[in-house]
Amino acid sequence: MTTRQALLSVSDKTGLIDFARGLLALGFELLSTGGSAKALRDQGLAVRDVAEITGFPEIMDGRVKTLHPKVHGGLLGRLPLDAEVMTQHGIHAIDVVAVNLYPFAQTIAKPDCTLDDAIENIDIGGPAMLRAAAKNHARVWTVCDPSDYAQVLSALANGDTTTHTHHRRTLAAKVYAHTADYDGRVAGYLSHQAERLSSTESTPANAVLPPVLTLQFERVDTLRYGENPHQHAALYRERPLRTDCVTNARFLQGKALSYNNIADADAALETVRLFDAPACVIVKHANPCGVACAATLLDAYQAALATDPVSAFGGIIAFNRTLDEATAKAIVKLFVEVVIAPGFSDGALQALSSKTNVRVLTLDGNLQAAPAWRDLKRVQGGLLVQSGDTDIPASGANAHKVVSHRAPTDAEFADLHFAWKVAMQVKSNAIVYAKAQRTIGVGAGQMSRVVSAKIAGWKAGEAGLEVPGSVMASDAFFPFRDGIDAAASVGITAVIQPGGSMRDQEVIDAANAHGMAMVFTGIRHFKH
Repeated sequence: MTTRQALLSVSDKTGLIDFARGLLALGFELLSTGGSAKALRDQGLAVRDVAEITGFPEIMDGRVKTLHPKVHGGLLGRLPLDAEVMTQHGIHAIDVVAVNLYPFAQTIAKPDCTLDDAIENIDIGGPAMLRAAAKNHARVWTVCDPSDYAQVLSALANGDTTTHTHHRRTLAAKVYAHTADYDGRVAGYLSHQAERLSSTESTPANAVLPPVLTLQFERVDTLRYGENPHQHAALYRERPLRTDCVTNARFLQGKALSYNNIADADAALETVRLFDAPACVIVKHANPCGVACAATLLDAYQAALATDPVSAFGGIIAFNRTLDEATAKAIVKLFVEVVIAPGFSDGALQALSSKTNVRVLTLDGNLQAAPAWRDLKRVQGGLLVQSGDTDIPASGANAHKVVSHRAPTDAEFADLHFAWKVAMQVKSNAIVYAKAQRTIGVGAGQMSRVVSAKIAGWKAGEAGLEVPGSVMASDAFFPFRDGIDAAASVGITAVIQPGGSMRDQEVIDAANAHGMAMVFTGIRHFKH
């Protein structure tokens, strides 16, 4: 038999019909199974059932249909090396395989998914065919992603070349990455289920973190260098892809992003995402150095910049609204590395184009969303994994416990809630001074909390901002009253903090002595 054969057996039928038509036009005979064969026939395309080839019907509700020597021999056969044995056993070469797998990840993501549902969506024949064909990629085209159909058709139309050999190898690598990810998800799910059945003690961590964690990231870009010029670096993204994050932002203009640009842009985006009102966040070396909400982006930008104009030089700026021309014109007066927003007006892009080196990034996702995610930190010999810090209490007087004699005013409550969101994103020990929905001073990354409080006041003074009447947020409790005393000495009137110190009463007494309002959240927001 000299006619080339293509085996099509897909769960996701996106692009299947056009791909099949293209193969038929190139003289291929189509082999298929179950629902794929029906979909092809429904479009009037000639197709042979795999059962016709194997002489064995699909059985066990389709669980067994392609696990047969005439299929796997056709995939693994090396030509001309295995030609004689293939002829002897009536095995015909299969030249193209398009297979994608049962939707296991989508199934287990459903809230009503049962163990039986999950088990039935573990694909066996699909991975076996993909792996067999990928192993024999010197001859076989293996396609697991519908987005590759068009390129494969083009290559087949142009005949075999060295370039096509490389193409087949690239597709084979993609197959093994795909099946590894698939098996990892199955292993994680089943190990989690087994733990739940066998463990006598369930913890919140066990509920969200499986005993076997398989991670897969694909390289997006190789970077010029890492944090420092002597370090190699690359950007990887995880699956499934998110469109509301820096990793998948669209690059509109500017120089190539550096390692530090990406890290700081991520910090800026994760901060500005927390606010509903028009907001601007300026980040320098992973810390917000200025944050503000206002009626317009221009007002928010100007207020954020005024917090610490020295640190803002060479910083990263993020917005949670489409950037307008007036704000963009203000930005280009300052040296900045990156501007990121969910959209840009034509006028804004025109204004930013005058600074050709400024990197401009936009997003397709919804910044108001708070998706569940895992936070990963590499340590020597292992990995620390935690759920994302997305536990933000509601705003307003009923959201926190007032522990001082004086309750905060409505304006103070609004500023406390604003400052609390900013403090979540500042490196510990974190202290944030805020007033009228803008930062006044930020103290970050100090070994002593009282030093962070003093730095926040010093920063405000350097910027010429009035601290009296401001509020203070602390990412963790005050172990001593000295932080409160330092804040009171510069005019702080209200404090938000988690509480939980052995000396809480001493700290509360200090607030009362200074006539300050204090609320406890019961939630700590360390960020290392």
